[in-house]
Amino acid sequence: MKITAIKPIFAQGENRVFVFVKVETDQPGLIGWGEASLEGKPRAVAGCLLDMEPMILGMDPRNVEHCWQILYRSAFWRMGIIGLSAISGIDQALWDIKGKELGRPVYELLGGKVRDKVRMYTHFGGATPDAMAEDAASKVAKGWTAVKTVPVPITNIVDGLAVQKRAEAGLRAVREAVGDEIDILLDMHGRVTPQMAIQYARRFEPYAPFFMEEPAQAENPAAMAAIARATTIPIATGERLLTRWGFREILETGAASILQPDTCHAGGISEIRRIGAMAEVYYAGMAPHNPYGPVSTAACVQVDFAMPNFVIQEMVDPDTSPISMLEFVVEPLQVVDGHILPPTKPGIGVEVDEAACMRRQPDFTAPTYGGQTVRWYSAVHKDGGVADS
Repeated sequence: MKITAIKPIFAQGENRVFVFVKVETDQPGLIGWGEASLEGKPRAVAGCLLDMEPMILGMDPRNVEHCWQILYRSAFWRMGIIGLSAISGIDQALWDIKGKELGRPVYELLGGKVRDKVRMYTHFGGATPDAMAEDAASKVAKGWTAVKTVPVPITNIVDGLAVQKRAEAGLRAVREAVGDEIDILLDMHGRVTPQMAIQYARRFEPYAPFFMEEPAQAENPAAMAAIARATTIPIATGERLLTRWGFREILETGAASILQPDTCHAGGISEIRRIGAMAEVYYAGMAPHNPYGPVSTAACVQVDFAMPNFVIQEMVDPDTSPISMLEFVVEPLQVVDGHILPPTKPGIGVEVDEAACMRRQPDFTAPTYGGQTVRWYSAVHKDGGVADS
């Protein structure tokens, strides 16, 4: 069997462009699907996919690891976010081909499932404590057992008491609304400094957050480790880290006990599995990052079923968007009572609906969402200075 083509396929979601990856083979009807969505840079990823195509054209797609090594190491330069996103999408598609050719779900090829279901969580929001509580309760009413929000505003290097009290009030309202049986996850989004993260954490501790994600930028593990030592809340990080090398120092410094590599960015199914195995040595759990489309979700779930130290899986609630991401795949995975059951189809378990993608092509000449031109994650402080968002 040989790889005959690698094709990027765009699809316009409500607030991001999805980049699906189609790997074709010389076996009639045997193709693989992956996802390499990257905010604000879909055309860059697509271009990288086309650049990488000649590197493994004619190779056997079943030799997934060999192809991964070629793509990662043979370009001389180590890959950044664009290159790793492209590799990640190709890797998912190669596993999809291998599973289809053998007639087995990918998790069976990774050693078999180690659990009967995968626990999922989704997001909620709200501009006021009451709105946050209402939105969180609406998710619980639909069966979600864990929900996540960004509890803090754009924060200065040091901020005063009023900002902290408002953040605490929001979390208090949510805990009172959903009760003790529901887990509340906090995403600080890397928008606060270590000193402010510690102050926020002390206020949040009474409400028992499941974890606190990105309490500071992961680019300085020592700074994040100081936060971890100062709070009882488990620290999670990893959405902006790439490959096992990006996570090594996080584990060595004790900066986080929950790792969140992204299957679309960190190196695909192959590398997420390796990061998970490395995390086991440090008794760290895995909660793969996944704010993307249904192919990414399917790839994550395959790894989740095979990882002993899996904790929980992120997923965007498809009901929150007028343009449902689920329309881009045939027979998407279903969440039942906050969990996904083991997929039985061979490969990663979903097929991209190319016709649906063609109906939702992005307009790159005027990328607007909700009537406003998007400047990805652009944020400023009250004094006009650039802020982490």
